[in-house]
Amino acid sequence: MDIACRSETICAIATPIGIGGIGIIKISGPDALTILKEIFTPSSSSSFPPPSHKLTYGWIVDPASETPVDEVLASYMAGPRSYTGEDVVEINCHSGYAVLNRILTLVLARGARLARPGEFTLRAFLNGRLDLSQAEAVVDVIHARSEKALEAAGRQLRKGLGEAVSRWREDLLDMEARLEALMDFPDEMDSEAEPSELEELASRLEGCVLPGVRTIVDHYDEARVLREGVSMVLVGKPNVGKSSLLNALVGQDRAIVTPIAGTTRDVIEDGFLVGGLWVRVLDTAGIREKPDVIESLGIERTLRSVDEADLILWIVDQSWPLDGDDDRIEEKTRAKRRIVVLNKSDCPAVTTPQALSARYALSDPVIPLCAHDPRDIQRLKAFLEEAVLREMILGAESTFAVNVRQKECLERAAEALRAAVDVARTQGLPELISEEIRIARLAMEEVLGVHVDDAVLERIFSRFCIGK
Repeated sequence: MDIACRSETICAIATPIGIGGIGIIKISGPDALTILKEIFTPSSSSSFPPPSHKLTYGWIVDPASETPVDEVLASYMAGPRSYTGEDVVEINCHSGYAVLNRILTLVLARGARLARPGEFTLRAFLNGRLDLSQAEAVVDVIHARSEKALEAAGRQLRKGLGEAVSRWREDLLDMEARLEALMDFPDEMDSEAEPSELEELASRLEGCVLPGVRTIVDHYDEARVLREGVSMVLVGKPNVGKSSLLNALVGQDRAIVTPIAGTTRDVIEDGFLVGGLWVRVLDTAGIREKPDVIESLGIERTLRSVDEADLILWIVDQSWPLDGDDDRIEEKTRAKRRIVVLNKSDCPAVTTPQALSARYALSDPVIPLCAHDPRDIQRLKAFLEEAVLREMILGAESTFAVNVRQKECLERAAEALRAAVDVARTQGLPELISEEIRIARLAMEEVLGVHVDDAVLERIFSRFCIGK
């Protein structure tokens, strides 16, 4: 993405293409208003340009044939008071492939070019309308699949993370300036005062900046569930009802269900909402001692999914006794947050909660249910919300749900700040302390986009859709 081409006017269809009530074509750049003037005829004889930040009713007309194309509402937003910080025009027309394509063709013919993915938001960042953490939050808003994901993205979009990092950056700049004074004017500093100066600086870092940064880094995995959802893996022996439970949880026939053991050979993923949080549920191949070759590959993927899961649902068939396969599953999932589901409660109970506890000394909750009973499925979802997800949500909402790039930047900042504190208290060398603080500040500036190279911007904005 060539970020130097901001002198060009860009355009795109900003709404999904299809039959609908409204479609929007967005134009941004120095020629946006000129292009609108050439193809838009207001219904009244009011002078051009139309008032900024107001809708104007009229028609899009093909200048070559003077043929009306569509009845529209056009809006002009004069820069810098616009999304991109440039002159922006939005044409609200009817939604349909033919009409959107016709209007877009008229715009392109008058000198605009088609915007690249994320280019409108990139211009907003380059023009200072958004910092980089806010720009990344835009795509999180678009991709949000749950209320909690949307709330987390909204906090970032309102500059929650940006404000915190900016505040820490300002503190570090002040400390760098003080250290420069210690190094540049040593004769004017009381030699006995310097150690106390460095101790005060170390205390400021430990008391203000470092705890905030470390909280975000240390709670990354907890906060991640707000953005990405909870990963819940269904594990158990073959034919215990994992696929039936998946279908019941997501409300559709997502997995094939047969009486034949080993029907599921690969990991099947879907999801559902509970308590405003997206739950990614994965049905896996049944684990048993002597599978065939293809089934073995499925079991390997099952074990990888278990390692990456936030939550395990261990499904046990209560109509059959526990055996060595159950022992292996219990051992493989013991270290994870886990719920035991005693399925097939409509059958005579051979394995009971007491038998499970006696064999494995379980501290995990045990829930008997029938995967085919909607009441039992609602009871399981209610338990998930009250006993498991609520705790995870509370932990996640106490910090910022940062992405991997932001986390890596803050990890580098925390490491440098810790080193600065150690040097201040052991070696007392202002030069080394200043260098560590500088490294931490630069890492924070990467979060904000104060200093970021084109390759990073390319990677970030390539995740956006065209039109945003």
